[in-house]
Amino acid sequence: MPRGKTAGKASGKSARQLLFSEALRQQKHSSTADSSPPPHAIMSEDAQGVSMDRILQEISAVGRKLEGMDNAMVALTAETRSMLLEIAGFQSQISGLDHRVAAVESQVALQTDRDQELFHLRSKLTNLEDRRRRNNIRFLGFPEGIKGTDILSYLRDTLPKLTDIAFDPPLEFQRAHRLGLKRQNGKDRPRPIIACFLRHGQARQLLQTSRMQGPLRLGSLEIRLSADFSKETADRRRAFLSLRPRLRHLDVKFGLFEPARMWITKNGESRTFYDPEDLKTFQEGLHDPKQSMESATQPPQTYRTKPGEWANRKPLRTPMEDQSQTIKPGAETWRD
Repeated sequence: MPRGKTAGKASGKSARQLLFSEALRQQKHSSTADSSPPPHAIMSEDAQGVSMDRILQEISAVGRKLEGMDNAMVALTAETRSMLLEIAGFQSQISGLDHRVAAVESQVALQTDRDQELFHLRSKLTNLEDRRRRNNIRFLGFPEGIKGTDILSYLRDTLPKLTDIAFDPPLEFQRAHRLGLKRQNGKDRPRPIIACFLRHGQARQLLQTSRMQGPLRLGSLEIRLSADFSKETADRRRAFLSLRPRLRHLDVKFGLFEPARMWITKNGESRTFYDPEDLKTFQEGLHDPKQSMESATQPPQTYRTKPGEWANRKPLRTPMEDQSQTIKPGAETWRD
């Protein structure tokens, strides 16, 4: 090959290598310039150390706070667990109290039933006692020492004369005696005499005659007769009698019948009361003269459940059932 052509090819190759090297240099310079931070972002080593210390301190503070929160969470968990245990204990106590309350309620219900049953039995016992006493009559006013100690003979001879009743058959008594201790002083009021008649009809006849004629007269002495009742019945009759002044003030007609019930009439309407408290409540509702008896408190129709109160039983006989009966206090007799 000719030398001129060889030299031209070498010089052309060198030029291309130079151009390629320059391009590489420029590219490297360009990439280095782009990756380097700007002058204002370049920090010194001291500044970088301070910033790192601050970051570590903040991390330490956050760690301490997290540790404190962990401790608080542990304490809160323990307290919550303790509260749950206390709540479980309270629930157990409440459950026990519920059982105890249920037991007490059952006992109260049972006691109420027993009280009611006891009251029924007491009412029946009182009724039986009153019926056993219905042949008895109490005489008030006979002086002490009459005809020695033979009271039966004295009553058998004296009562027909005092009442002007010809008893047929003659009066007969089961027993008779004075009540209480013997009077030591002759000026004291004589003791009452209680006599048990053999025939109930004769005792009722004497009581009705005494009510119609008033007290019997034995010379200058005044002899009073009264039926014999149990203590409970006598207390209720006494309570009814204490309400009579108020009934008279209210212009209410009334009558006390055996054993212990008050019959009243106002404005043509009649009512029967078996408990003095019911009658007292009725009186309190009669302040207005225009008030109707239907608007007043009605008496209960069943036995009372409170011990000591009288059972409101159906009356044995009302005044309207016997049109021939005269309405006078205590004029009604029992019916078997």
